[in-house]
Amino acid sequence: MVLNRMSKTLALASLLAATACGGKPPELAKGGEFAGASKAATSSAKQREKVAITVYNQNFGLVREIRKLELGEGKVSLEYRDVSAHIQPETVHIKSLDGDDVLTVMEQNYRYDLLSPQKLLEKYVDKKIKVYRYNEKLGREEMKEAKVLAVEQGTVLEIDGEVTYGVPGRLAFPEVPANLIAKPSLVWLLGSRAAQQRVEVSYLTQNLNWVADYVMVVGDDDKVGDLTGWVTLTNQSGTDYEQAQLKLVAGDVQRVQPTDVTTTLSRGRGGKSRAKDQFKEEGFFEYHLYTLERPTTLLDKEKKQVSLLEAHGIGVNKKLIFWGANYYYRGNYGQVVANQKVGVYLDIKNTKRNRLGMALPKGTVRVYKADKSGAKQFIGEDNIDHTPRDEEIRIKMGEAFDVVGDRKQMEWNALSSCVSESSWEIELRNHKDVAERVEVFEPIGGDWEIVQSSHKHTKKDAHTFTFDVEVPSRGKTKVTYRVRVKWC
Repeated sequence: MVLNRMSKTLALASLLAATACGGKPPELAKGGEFAGASKAATSSAKQREKVAITVYNQNFGLVREIRKLELGEGKVSLEYRDVSAHIQPETVHIKSLDGDDVLTVMEQNYRYDLLSPQKLLEKYVDKKIKVYRYNEKLGREEMKEAKVLAVEQGTVLEIDGEVTYGVPGRLAFPEVPANLIAKPSLVWLLGSRAAQQRVEVSYLTQNLNWVADYVMVVGDDDKVGDLTGWVTLTNQSGTDYEQAQLKLVAGDVQRVQPTDVTTTLSRGRGGKSRAKDQFKEEGFFEYHLYTLERPTTLLDKEKKQVSLLEAHGIGVNKKLIFWGANYYYRGNYGQVVANQKVGVYLDIKNTKRNRLGMALPKGTVRVYKADKSGAKQFIGEDNIDHTPRDEEIRIKMGEAFDVVGDRKQMEWNALSSCVSESSWEIELRNHKDVAERVEVFEPIGGDWEIVQSSHKHTKKDAHTFTFDVEVPSRGKTKVTYRVRVKWC
């Protein structure tokens, strides 16, 4: 058992060495088989019994598949096809499910020299090919033998003793070179002790990704809403995963910079959160794992959307916030910031009591609201970060149209070389037919003290205090205060 594990480790080391050299390993014979192997075998996706993919929201994934192989006994060269075109070969792991002693991995190679017109020409440099050109007088194609001289910066051919630049007609090749393949493949030199084996192969691949998207519809009074979540999967890995078990990992997973040898390449109705027959969420290490409770097919070059959650009648708290600026406190300035924007935010508690209470992956929330005719209109969007249960989500919707404010410094006095005192006036104006509450955030540096204010303030942290202000309909409210700041 120990020797078997050691052989697998040595196989991976052999792969890295072969890859680093950039050429075909000397152990491979024509056709990609290992010289000295008593038998050659191939395996494609048709032999898959099961495939599972775990997709991370960092554009990579883990592929695990089980295939039933006809290997025979002895030293076998196995060409394992239909793997990802963006596989990280150093992460490949193979094992037999029929026992630890029935399969020994001696060497492993990753073949990715893919067939293309350019590659085909490159393999035939200094060799002869056929060129077919249409002869209008004869009304048919004529064949000429040509020698390929160069292809790096354009095709150069020698035909009838003349050197021709470009492709004068249709090119024909005797055969496809053995070291060119249609799809990336893994090639193993195996020691097999059973004619038939079930083998599990796993590897990491780039170009598998998923993102979360949310749609919220808020009610007429902006106090309740419906929230649905969608997972959008993108497969650009170069292979299909049919009837795969799907898992998603949400979180910031630390990774060493990978070396990918293939690249340059209306009011809601009450109800509980639900996503019937969809994802089961669970904590996993320091991340969160979402398991789709049914198999799904993810084709290459495909985007697939799967429902993540559905919650109705969740509580929503709309907030209007007016932000100040702390640089005014350091000098004798008297500028007026007129018609300053008031931000609009929606706060949502991610709790069971609020009909949520599941770990929400980061993504984009798009918010809609019905107009007076009942037609839903888009009213804003924002990105949210990974949000654990029992935390709060804040969505910035935009800027208020009918609620504006002015902020100006009324007075500034130097009490000493280190202490100053200034007075401020904030005027909030509401042009709507209903009263609104505005939270005023005032950032401030230094050692500060509010010595006088028209409204009660709340200290948020060492550098911020706030006022909770009610602004009447079609009216205005003034907030004034005096602050003493010590800088040294």
